[in-house]
Amino acid sequence: MVLENKLGIQDASVLAREEERLSKKRALELFDNKILDKLDAGTFKSLQEIHRYLFQDIYDFAGSIRTVNISKGSFRFAPLMYLDISLKNIDNMPQSNFDEIIEKYVEMNIAHPFREGNGRSMRIWLDCILKSSLSKVVDWSMVDKNDYLLAMERSPVKDIEIKYILKYALTDDISNRTVYIKGIDHSYYYEGYNTFKLEDL
Repeated sequence: MVLENKLGIQDASVLAREEERLSKKRALELFDNKILDKLDAGTFKSLQEIHRYLFQDIYDFAGSIRTVNISKGSFRFAPLMYLDISLKNIDNMPQSNFDEIIEKYVEMNIAHPFREGNGRSMRIWLDCILKSSLSKVVDWSMVDKNDYLLAMERSPVKDIEIKYILKYALTDDISNRTVYIKGIDHSYYYEGYNTFKLEDL
């Protein structure tokens, strides 16, 4: 099934390629224009703005809460009927230390508020919280893809693994454009993309 898109593309592989290219360009704009620094880090509203900005050229639903139930493999994300209250609860979660921030990240992943593009948006959102609260970001090039995915799958039951993986990938080089670019490129690598390098766009 190909998601309805502004580009009128009917081929899934073509859509994936264009989605990657356009959203990566927008991701770079978020950094270069210092848009991320103006967001209220850790709020759902800030995540909505990130998602809207990344996917504004591709989907009408960019920045909008999903209207369908979704799952990945055998895991079902938050049911639609409980999504609004889940997002309000996540907004109220503390984020004053590393453990609290990752717990908030895990809960937002369980909520999975958008129809598509949750992982990409949430990794940028996570770095915004870490930067604002701890003056740190994740150097995603230090995070093994498979370890991360398995840890995220298990995180709703036990989050110690994802905390360990991300804690040892933290850097205080928070204004480094190259670190940011690595994060965006690496996030697409997680999802089977990585055709376009941001530095080439």
